[in-house]
Amino acid sequence: MTAVKTTPTPAKQDQPKSGMLFTVVAMVACFVASTLVYKFVFGASSHFIDGDNTKDPLPGDYFGTIYKGGFVVPMLLGLLFVVIVFVIERFITLTKASGGGNVDGFVRNIRTMLDRGDVSAAIAACDRQKGSVANVVRAGLTKYGEMQNAPGMDKDQKVLAIQKEIEEATTLELPMLESNLSILATIASVATLLGLFGTVLGMIRSFAALANAGAPDSTALATGISEALINTALGIGTSAIAIIAYNFFTGRIDALTYRIDEAGYSLTQTFAAKHN
Repeated sequence: MTAVKTTPTPAKQDQPKSGMLFTVVAMVACFVASTLVYKFVFGASSHFIDGDNTKDPLPGDYFGTIYKGGFVVPMLLGLLFVVIVFVIERFITLTKASGGGNVDGFVRNIRTMLDRGDVSAAIAACDRQKGSVANVVRAGLTKYGEMQNAPGMDKDQKVLAIQKEIEEATTLELPMLESNLSILATIASVATLLGLFGTVLGMIRSFAALANAGAPDSTALATGISEALINTALGIGTSAIAIIAYNFFTGRIDALTYRIDEAGYSLTQTFAAKHN
């Protein structure tokens, strides 16, 4: 019993540390990359009149227009890159968590094997399936096998021990499944606000320049407003991607959690039925 609990624990305890390191490194790399893209791609001289990025962008050149959006643009680009990186990371992680086969079919097979009383075959199926659902089920099956021959315990105590083992294994798996989702949720709100902030600053600069010029210049005003609105467009686009990704991954996690609960319920009910 002790070996089953203590063997996986150190690895699970190391996961939050390695996950946090990846998160920090990824975010720093994204903001460094966004700054470089802003300066050397959007700010390239080929996008501006007379090859000077302090002047207006060439007509119809969107790269130059984005560059003129101001210092908020690289921040928004950094948030966009962070969203893209964590969407890819979450997709890979949750795909691995689902295991090597169909989760619904796996749960049905486990239930069938338990009905036959073949715990060893069920554990072998978990080893083939892998993933979070299989890890939790395997922990429950191991405890299931131990409780079959556990002396000095009544049926209710044994069922409770199996339930506790499943709950502990689930508690170890959930942080890995939900990692970085809070960042996507935060970016979904912050990106829009940051984009509006950049737009307001751009509008202030545009109207201030128009006032200093003395005479109304509709072309200059329209150019300034279009440059300011670049921030809003980037912010809303980034926020939309983050919201869609967050809801998608939350749905997948809920589905995996449901399968874990279903498998755990089948374990306890089968044990209770076979040990009256």
